[in-house]
Amino acid sequence: MASIHVRPAVPGDHADLAALHEREWGGPFVVVHDSRYDLRELPALVAVDEAGGFAGALVHRLADGGLEVVSLAATAPGNGAGSALLAAAEAVATAAGADRLWLVTTNDNLRALRFYQRRGLRIVAVDPGAVDRARAVKPGIPHLGEDDIPLHDELRLERRLTGPEVRP
Repeated sequence: MASIHVRPAVPGDHADLAALHEREWGGPFVVVHDSRYDLRELPALVAVDEAGGFAGALVHRLADGGLEVVSLAATAPGNGAGSALLAAAEAVATAAGADRLWLVTTNDNLRALRFYQRRGLRIVAVDPGAVDRARAVKPGIPHLGEDDIPLHDELRLERRLTGPEVRP
């Protein structure tokens, strides 16, 4: 696994971010928890490998006492970028005084559920039909997700950064 460094995105990252978001989300817009976000308008962290190559990105927002991970994607699975980006996002959250790190994924995304739970995030809510509602805003959202699992629901995961449930 390559050594990964995380830094805030700079204007020179625009093309790499645009390509990653096109591959992952079909463009710069995501619809999650009944809200539409333009990933170009939110703060981003960028992962680069030891050669300086773009390895992934995390887009976030601070709201409601927490840091929401709006988008997290690596250029290749298993390169360490996702873990490094999540750790950097936690540092941003802590510096901002946020008490939790949270995100939403979909019911079909078993790989993401495994990844996030192994890093201490817990499922705290399920929103049945949230993806069905999102299709009204973004019709390109597929009906079948990973492993041909019907795509309908959002799952909210979070890790407390303060208080009794803080991961050791």
